Amino acid sequence: MNGAESLHGVQTVFLLLMVFVAAFAVVARRLQVPYPIVLVIAGLGISVVPGLPRITLNPEVVFLVILPPLLFSSAWAMSLREFKFNLVSIGMLAVGLVGFTVWAVAMFADHFIPGLGWQAGFVLGAVVSPTDAIAATSIARTLGLPRRITDLLEGESLVNDATGLLALEFGVMMLVDGHTPTIGAGLLRLLWLILGGTGVGLLIGVIGAWFERWIDDGPIEIVISLVAPYAAYLAGESAKASGVLAVVACGLYMSRKSAVYFSAETRIQVNAVWDALTFVMNGIVFVLIGLQLPYVIAGIRGYGVKGLLIYGSVFSVVLILLRLLWMFPSSEVAYQIRTKLLKQDYKRGGPRGVFVVGWTGMRGVVALAAAISLPNMLGNGHPFAEKNLIVFLTFSVILVTLVVQGLSLPPLIRALGLAGDEAVRVEEEEARRLVLKEVIQFLQEGWEKEGEDSAHAYEDLLHQYGHRMEALIEDAAEGDHSGHHHGGASLLALTKKAVEVERQTMLRLRDEGRISDEVLRMLEYELDLTESRANSRAPGVSAG
Repeated sequence: MNGAESLHGVQTVFLLLMVFVAAFAVVARRLQVPYPIVLVIAGLGISVVPGLPRITLNPEVVFLVILPPLLFSSAWAMSLREFKFNLVSIGMLAVGLVGFTVWAVAMFADHFIPGLGWQAGFVLGAVVSPTDAIAATSIARTLGLPRRITDLLEGESLVNDATGLLALEFGVMMLVDGHTPTIGAGLLRLLWLILGGTGVGLLIGVIGAWFERWIDDGPIEIVISLVAPYAAYLAGESAKASGVLAVVACGLYMSRKSAVYFSAETRIQVNAVWDALTFVMNGIVFVLIGLQLPYVIAGIRGYGVKGLLIYGSVFSVVLILLRLLWMFPSSEVAYQIRTKLLKQDYKRGGPRGVFVVGWTGMRGVVALAAAISLPNMLGNGHPFAEKNLIVFLTFSVILVTLVVQGLSLPPLIRALGLAGDEAVRVEEEEARRLVLKEVIQFLQEGWEKEGEDSAHAYEDLLHQYGHRMEALIEDAAEGDHSGHHHGGASLLALTKKAVEVERQTMLRLRDEGRISDEVLRMLEYELDLTESRANSRAPGVSAG
């Protein structure tokens, strides 16, 4: 009976969370505010309602259940071309800024926060140093930031969890065991985290892609895509490497290969399932953050409410200033390395863009889970009395960076003139033009070879693609102006061939680095719909 009651309680909590997510996501859309911000505020409001079931944040659930698929989804949507191009700038943030933040927070805590020494401050710095992949991606894309900024923010947030957790590992080692690792040991550990995690993730990705290549069944392929992030994370952690980087590497690899091994119908199904899954998980995560307020405050002893508010506010401001302080010199160093050493065609980031990147340093559930997962006892048997204060300060930083910075971003971006991004649109239009040119050439050559036997089908398709090319040149197209379809097996067969030419041209442009993975996915989705409709009209064929 107790087991049944416990299961009923879990079901009730899960149902409440789902209702909260759906309801407040609608509110966020109506207010035109990024939904993570609204959900956190909603969680705060709901947390003080009497009679609600106790809903606490379990660190193991966050790291083992929620984090892998969300990292995988973010890596899947990341463009590998941009990730490699921005690797130096990403490293300056994901490694350099994390190290600078940990050191600076340790010094600040040692001198200005009573009750926290240098070692506890080091742990606090490690906890709050990584930005949140979920918040950065969802907020940046919602606000329409220029692609060079969103690419940098997303790349940073995907990698810095690994360096932040390494710093946390060292901090706990110093605090609990009294052992301070050497610089050499730290560098070797970081190297293994990066290389080992990346290698394990790529291996899992290769295995997953191999299975996907030989399977043409939507539900089974969806299951494989769901298993992959968990397998990569667990394998990375088992190898004592970075499970985070393993998931990121696996997601980047499988995303790139999915353009080849997924059928059109399967790709539509997989994208739909992952869109729904990531939305639900994201929503639950941000509601849970807000719901932790009563438990965070209840754990604090020896500090008045006023004192806690002052410490939380001042520490949040210090953390924001540290990021801004790092941004300007590090962006100049990254520029010099990229242009002088790597010979990249890279324009110096203007002060407005650098400031926005510095201002967009939201923290999220990983930081809070890391703080809650800290040990309760030290190696000498004494309780870790500073843990509750670290949890509270982490919670304060999450609220300030998500809510205050998040809400201030839209007017800030408009005031700085950074709203909108023409780069993606220009690249998309160029890709459409090249693809249509290739298909028209294929149809013209095919008509000449086959003569009048298939003239009707060729003429019909040439008319459709020619009309699309004219509309594109005139910048008047709003969709696929496909004209009127004459029935017949020859037209369906020719349509599939033309679609395949389009697909191969897109992949070639992506592989040559002329378009990003983001643009490929945009065009690929339209092509999948076209191919799926053609398959559904073919005799004896049904959509998967």
